[in-house]
Amino acid sequence: MKYIIILGDGMADEPIAELGGKTPLEAASTPHMDWLAKHSRLGLLNTVPQGYAPGSEVAHLALLGYDLDKVFEGRGTLEAASMGIAVEPGEMAMRCNIICIEDEKIKNHSAGHISDEEARELIDYLNEELSDDRVRFFPGVSYRHLIKIKGGDKRIKCTPPHDVPGTPYKDVMVEALVPEAEETARLINELTLRSQELLSKHPVNLKRVAEGKDPANSIWTWSPGYKPAMETLGEKFGIKNGTVISAVDLIRGIGVYCGLKPLIIDGATGLWNTNYEGKAQAAINALKNGSDFVFLHVEASDEAGHEGDYELKKRTIESLDERICRPVIEAMKEIDEPVSIAILPDHPTPCRIRTHSSNPVPFLIYRPGQEPDDVEVMTESAAEKGSYGTMSGDEFIKEFLKK
Repeated sequence: MKYIIILGDGMADEPIAELGGKTPLEAASTPHMDWLAKHSRLGLLNTVPQGYAPGSEVAHLALLGYDLDKVFEGRGTLEAASMGIAVEPGEMAMRCNIICIEDEKIKNHSAGHISDEEARELIDYLNEELSDDRVRFFPGVSYRHLIKIKGGDKRIKCTPPHDVPGTPYKDVMVEALVPEAEETARLINELTLRSQELLSKHPVNLKRVAEGKDPANSIWTWSPGYKPAMETLGEKFGIKNGTVISAVDLIRGIGVYCGLKPLIIDGATGLWNTNYEGKAQAAINALKNGSDFVFLHVEASDEAGHEGDYELKKRTIESLDERICRPVIEAMKEIDEPVSIAILPDHPTPCRIRTHSSNPVPFLIYRPGQEPDDVEVMTESAAEKGSYGTMSGDEFIKEFLKK
């Protein structure tokens, strides 16, 4: 048996009046997911353990069967693994967004989805001006970057910028949770304020403003941690040859720690204009050429949810269905072993609140030869009636990987 998880990041939502009281998943045309639903068993999955914030770093580790209390070390260290950046003993890594601040408030978490090229120029500039033997910035993709701090103390309170659009930034700066972390919090806040002075005058931002675009006029650091100690999926579940496909450093980094081989797909953006076809074909090729497990991640629906754009979110779900699910289903007959398919989000990203929530997410598991349940569509409300009920912890991944 071979296995593929197709994950639509943030795909779950709440009923929306403008969609006739339906969620974007319910309103979308998804004939291929619905075909799978008719031949699958469905259920709900709690992906956010109690005490954790509903982020992709938490939800992905949980749905892959990891005990967060034992392995979770923040988003920064996971993204560092994807970027090939070593986090050494005594170092703390953090996600470093470049964001847009307007009228002293966080306008958005992405600086208007700044391009890779513009962002790299800004990160290089910050390294020239702010880095030293202790602090260094590393460029990533679009607004998503990394900072490492030697001797940093992770016992600090940080607020993800996508959680607080419209909030005065000074109200959500870093705070120490213990006296020993006060120096780390002070250092990070000083870097943030200094970055605002530097970035506001940079030619990249002057040009963006002249073109009517949001400037990337501040860094915003969050999700601190040290290097995690994790078993691979091979050690946990016997996966011999696995692949992760994502445009997002975080997901590729999780894959690296899980023992999966990351594939970089040309044109994969992490947005609604991503290369769906390229991702689907890469997954099919991996299953044909030796991988026994593929984790295929698509970020688009999550970004649409953060924008509060329910029509765009609906379209991203339809693209996932037509441009990912359809070719994968059609290719199953070309693969020399039976293929089990799971489809799910990691967490909801409701358009109403424009950030993540902790509600259980719908999932389906298609296994050749398995008797399906009575659910015929892949939606939040339908999955609630599925035969799996509500799962937690490692129940989902253990069920999915059954022979």
